Amino acid sequence: MRQILIIGAGRSASSLIQYLLNKSVKEQLHLVIADLSLALAEKKTNNHPNATAIALDVFDAKQRKEAIEKSDIVISMLPAHLHIEVARDCVVCKKSLVTASYISDAMQELDAAAKENNLIFMNEIGLDPGVDHMSAMKVIDEVKDRGGKMLLFESFCGGLVAPESDTNLWNYKFTWAPRNVVLAGQGGAAKFIQEGAYKYIPYCNLFRRTEFLEVEDYGRFEAYSNRDSLKYRSVYGLDDVLTLYRGTIRKVGFSKAWNMFVQLGMTDDSYVMENSETMSYRKFVNSFLPYHPTDSVEIKTRLILKIDQDDIMWDKLLELDLFNDKKIVGLKNATPAQILEKILSDKWTLQPHDKDMIVMYHKFGYELNGVKQQIDSKMVCIGDDQTYTAMSKTVGLPVAMATLQILNGKITTPGVQLPISKEVYLPILKELEEYGVVFKEQTMSYFGYKPDAVF
Repeated sequence: MRQILIIGAGRSASSLIQYLLNKSVKEQLHLVIADLSLALAEKKTNNHPNATAIALDVFDAKQRKEAIEKSDIVISMLPAHLHIEVARDCVVCKKSLVTASYISDAMQELDAAAKENNLIFMNEIGLDPGVDHMSAMKVIDEVKDRGGKMLLFESFCGGLVAPESDTNLWNYKFTWAPRNVVLAGQGGAAKFIQEGAYKYIPYCNLFRRTEFLEVEDYGRFEAYSNRDSLKYRSVYGLDDVLTLYRGTIRKVGFSKAWNMFVQLGMTDDSYVMENSETMSYRKFVNSFLPYHPTDSVEIKTRLILKIDQDDIMWDKLLELDLFNDKKIVGLKNATPAQILEKILSDKWTLQPHDKDMIVMYHKFGYELNGVKQQIDSKMVCIGDDQTYTAMSKTVGLPVAMATLQILNGKITTPGVQLPISKEVYLPILKELEEYGVVFKEQTMSYFGYKPDAVF
């Protein structure tokens, strides 16, 4: 039996574990599922004879190394900043590694050692990053193989709530880490290139400059810019492209509403609020408003945000119970962002019967034989339930598939890498279609800058 060590048994690991268990008899696999919580690891084994749960403290160097030494390959589903110690042990123990996280500088520094030991350190093979890389490179390579020149690449992805579970005015529920949603876009201006001109959007304006997208059978969406759309320009071989833009998808109206929190200062994570543990939701809101001897918190909020009481924006705030003086934050030494996350989690947590949805949308503009054309590639994936969510599938399945491809000698290029080569993306994208991750492509005339894009 070939042993696969999976470190981290959280929500994103559900689908990848199930996939590998389903393949375990035919492929002669034994899974060791390691987590700080033994109970969680045991739950994920599904009582399968080819799976063993162990308690593992990733900060225990001796325990961590022993587990890695016994394995044939390692999957790390830990938070991104914890991969590096696992990776260093993999070099020492000569084991290949698969993660869904972005390649950090520290991980990249292991490239030479990985190549020297003929190890594959496959990163960025979840959803975003991951499926986005693979689906994009497939079309880009096809265009180039036909002799075409790339003019435009726009890529959008979003974790959303499925239409049948869309039950609030925000058209949104948390399908992934709430903290990442609250802090999205912070840490510097968003930057991209549009028709040959570099563009920058400061955080204060990020959610008011959106592009609209139409997805058949699912309606209209909007997208706000990711922080750095340019970092994959060279990786994708698009150094000369005139337009390159990456964004996050939401339902139309979300960004304008979210901007209210940004303008009030509620998404700030840089300072601690006094007495946050005993603060009510109403007092939290009032903390950001000017003093007035007679005006209520509601009136002050509407005045500073310039919204009328019959505006849908106001209804969205009311829906969150923001002005409730009985609800207590209950977080000690909390930042505004942490408090906002707590308030939103009260209302935006997926219920047991809810399903999530992933939407991915690529636009490719190119010139071939003097004719300019555009390919739109769209993918929608709906979750099965609260365990096998669309997010779990689209993050976990590519990780599992890559792991098996490496074990079986189908992926052979050593080093620290992301899934942009044909030996990686072709078989994985094909197999993902069996699990409902299907991209539908449409070719049309290319007109360059779109009038409905608010850049």
